[in-house]
Parts: sequence; structure tokens; C-alpha cells
Amino acid sequence: MSHNAYITDERIEGDDEGPLAGRTVAVKDNISTDGVRTTCGSAMLDDYVPPYDATVVQRLKSAGATITGKTNMDEFGMGTTTETSAFGPTENPAAPGHVPGGSSGGSAAAVAAGEADFALGTDTGGSVRCPAAFCGVVGIKPTYGLVSRYGLIAYANSLEQIGPIAPSVEEAAELLEVIAGPDEHDATTRDPAAEGADTDYAAAADGDVAGMEIGIPTELVEGADEQVVETFWDAIDDLEAQGASYHEVDLPSVEHAVEAYYVIAMSEASSNLARFDGVRYGPSPDYEGNWNEEFAGVREEGFGEEVKRRILLGTYALSAGYHDKYYKKAQDARAWVKQDFDEALSEADVLASPTMPVPPMEMGESLDDPLTMYLADANTTPVNLANLPAISVPAGETDDGLPVGMQLVGPAFGETEMIRAGSALA
Repeated sequence: MSHNAYITDERIEGDDEGPLAGRTVAVKDNISTDGVRTTCGSAMLDDYVPPYDATVVQRLKSAGATITGKTNMDEFGMGTTTETSAFGPTENPAAPGHVPGGSSGGSAAAVAAGEADFALGTDTGGSVRCPAAFCGVVGIKPTYGLVSRYGLIAYANSLEQIGPIAPSVEEAAELLEVIAGPDEHDATTRDPAAEGADTDYAAAADGDVAGMEIGIPTELVEGADEQVVETFWDAIDDLEAQGASYHEVDLPSVEHAVEAYYVIAMSEASSNLARFDGVRYGPSPDYEGNWNEEFAGVREEGFGEEVKRRILLGTYALSAGYHDKYYKKAQDARAWVKQDFDEALSEADVLASPTMPVPPMEMGESLDDPLTMYLADANTTPVNLANLPAISVPAGETDDGLPVGMQLVGPAFGETEMIRAGSALA
């Protein structure tokens, strides 16, 4: 496959009939597939083959979809560019020489290159929306609890959701209908119908935004690249011409969202990745000396630099002397973020911002500066902290032809409103 979009190129056939019969879906390589290697983009799981299917994979197969393979990703989902993969970086088919975004870059690249009709990614702090924006396709981060995480190899349990990537909003909504819904294997899932939500997602992609009120958080627009801002406002003008109206809103808490997100995400990652020690997973140590030294050797060999960095920072934040100073404060900030979003959405149908504050970076540009990579997530991480749904749709291009995405955020289980708004553009 071109662009290094896939780690494992192996087809998995679905049922003969179903709403996705004859359609192909690429699956991110941290979603378990029975009998097919699942690596999380890490040397630690280079030869791991799951003995079961994730719930979303079962639902794809039951819907008649053919899975084209397992897509490349930042190692354990930790990155914004799909350059931290142990299997090499993925190139952006929509912008050669540039990154496809991350961590679901392989999934977005496969769709953008026409190598799959749809794809599944995972979104912990923007990892579906970022690559969708950078590759000029559509990506949906569902409400937390709408899609089962059973079979997803965890990075940060309280933040992440599996979501669809597709060429158009309607197609992304079709895929969401297949994978959404409660699951007895995942106690965090909820029945959206029981919440009074409309679950006819594909039908909502009717492009009818007449009378829709859009809130624009100034904090998520200010500071973005000038051409990104211009493209964003052009897209807002397009929505306004179709009958929508907008007003500006304040989300003062988002100033602290990136810091809060990374403290929480890294803390959960340090706990989740503790299992990779060479006993059940990873390269087997020789056990010739001290067990702690052997385990450390396995983790040194199996994990890449970005994963090690996040494990160390997360362990530090959870340590006895610093738990209240960092982790507790991050959770307090998370509650503040959620409150701000709820207040803003009480006076708007959806909120809109640029998906990413910058166009796709050149390959290799951000690897030496992790802080710059973290700050690029400023517009997407607040949504995960608030457990709300969001969609990224193509908004246009810069003068250099680089894709720019618009993010639309809805209330909890309000996917239909953001799908409706997004379908007016894509």
C-alpha cells in the first residue's frame, strides 16, 4: 500500500449481506481483530495476535463490511503526526511531504488515498479529528459512551472513543450508525435512545442549517494560523448564506485544557501500559539477573521515546507527593471545561472552530519539539475533557493547497445536530 498507511495488509471478510455489504473499512491498529496482528504501532506488540474481535469489528463484519487491514498510528496513540510509529511514518496523500495528522493518520490516509471506503480511528484528544482535517476528509469523535471500547487497547480510558473517518459527512454518519450503541462488554456505554437522542445519523446529513445557531469560541480561533482563520471564516460565511446564524462565546477554561488533558492522559497511560513488561506481552526477558532490571530492559527495548516520555510524566503526576498538585488540579480543570461547554451549548445548537490551529506540518518538523506537538491539540482536547461529540469537516485549503478542517461540537448525544451542520459543507 502507498503512503505507509497500513501496518498489516490483511483482508477480513464480513457477512454477505448488511448495510455495509460491498464496502471496505480500514481499522486502526489498536483495535483488536481475531487472528490478525494488532501492534498499536509499537515494537512491544510486534507479534501480538488477539484471540477475539473488538465489538466494533464484530459490528462491521455483521454489517457486511470487508476490513482491508490494520492502519498505521502513533505508538499507542501517543502523537499528533503518525511519526512515532515503530513501523515508520505515514505520508499525507492530500499533501505530499506533510504529515497526515495523528494518531489515526494511517486510517485518514487510507480514506484520502481511496484505499478504503471508510476507516475507524480512535480519538483521545483529537486523534480522529486531527488526521481528518489534515487529510481533507471527515472524522467524527462520538459522545463518550456512544461507541463500545471493548477490544480497544487502552491509552486513556476516561477520554478515548472509537470514531469513523470517511470522504463525506453522510458516509461517516452511516458508519457511526453501525458501530454505535450499548454493549454488555463495556459498562461505560449508554443507550442514546434512552437519553432521548435521535440516532438516525445518516438521515441527519441533509445539509439543512436554516435557523441553526452556531456559537464560535473566540479562544479557539485567536492564535491560529492566519490562513487557517481566513478559511474558517469563509466556511462560516458559507453556513450563514445557507440560513445559519452565529455569535461569539467565551470558554475561559480552555486556556488550561491542554495542560489538564496531558496530565490526565499521561497518568492513565502510565497505569494502562504497566502491563507491558515481557511476562504476558512484549519481548521476553532472559531473567538472568534482577527482575526489575529485566522488566526495565524489556520496556526500554519495546517502547519508543514518546511513549517513555508520557509514562514517566504520568507516573510522576500520580506519585504520592504530587497527586494533589497535578492530577487533582487537572480533574478540577476538567470539570470547569465541561461546565463552560454546557453553558455555551445552552445558547447554541453547535459550536464551531478550526479543527487544528495550523495546517499540516512538514514531515519531521515537530519530532524534535514535543511541546509544539502538544500545543497543536489546543482546539481538540477540550472536547474530550468534556466528553462531548465533535466532527471535523473540510473547510477549504490554504494558498499552498494544504487542507483545513472545521470542527463542530454538539451537546452530549447530540450527534445529529453537528452532522447536519457539517453536511452543509461536506
